[in-house]
Amino acid sequence: MNYRHIFHAGNFADVFKHAVLARILVHLAEKPQAFRVIDTHAGSGLYDLSGAQANRTGEWRDGIGRLIDAALADDVRALLAPYLDALAALNPAMSSAPADDVRPARSKIRRYPGSPLLALALMRRQDRLTACELEPHAAAALTRHLGHDKRAKAIAIDGWQALNAYVPPVERRGVVLIDPPFEDADEFDKLAARLGAAHRKWSTGTYVVWYPIKGSEPVAFIRRLRQAALPKLLRAEMHIAAAQSDKFTGSGLVIVNPPWRLQDELKILLPGLLCALQYERSGRSVIEQTGDKI
Repeated sequence: MNYRHIFHAGNFADVFKHAVLARILVHLAEKPQAFRVIDTHAGSGLYDLSGAQANRTGEWRDGIGRLIDAALADDVRALLAPYLDALAALNPAMSSAPADDVRPARSKIRRYPGSPLLALALMRRQDRLTACELEPHAAAALTRHLGHDKRAKAIAIDGWQALNAYVPPVERRGVVLIDPPFEDADEFDKLAARLGAAHRKWSTGTYVVWYPIKGSEPVAFIRRLRQAALPKLLRAEMHIAAAQSDKFTGSGLVIVNPPWRLQDELKILLPGLLCALQYERSGRSVIEQTGDKI
């Protein structure tokens, strides 16, 4: 598949991925030591949901648009708070509307943060971000959106080369987000091989790998990761419909070295997201630790 992010920013897959990434960053920030965030396929970092490209598909309306207008259970809202707070910081109209404003919250969203800006919102002064993007227009936008923040560095480099070049970082702790566009037929094979190689170089880092669910493609990928004997492997998937060979019906995350409380959080968060996004009847979630059957 060809997954150009600008057309899909804020959709159900983004909500899922970014909500989980936010939880991981929150856990990393619980210890005083600095951590590193490495985003191998960072995109432009910030997306205009009022622009022509985002509205060509309108996917954000069924993603973040539904989420911020949903009636969330208290435990789900608490887990989503860091992610939603980062979104609100970029959209002042969400929090500054008068009390008698009855418009839906989605009408107040204009900007959606990609993973680099979400990371910056949840990082501390001592933490660092390496954001990598090769496509020239997206790379230029990424540099612009990161601005003069001394914690962040945008690098115009192929994401797979970046994974080899910037792992390991000087920090012992951190997270590597691998979120390729899946334009090549061998992307799943490349993912498995490069993830294993990176882990051998930096075994203390947390790795978050996003993948689309289209037919049965991810099954062989997950099995290959199991065979690679990667420790502490957590798989989480959110399906919004039954699998079809020609349609994008869900997305997944493979997390190597997940924070120890993350699995329990996902058992609350994923069903809550399916309900908030109105997919609870047609969809399902999957959460599996190392050693579970696929």
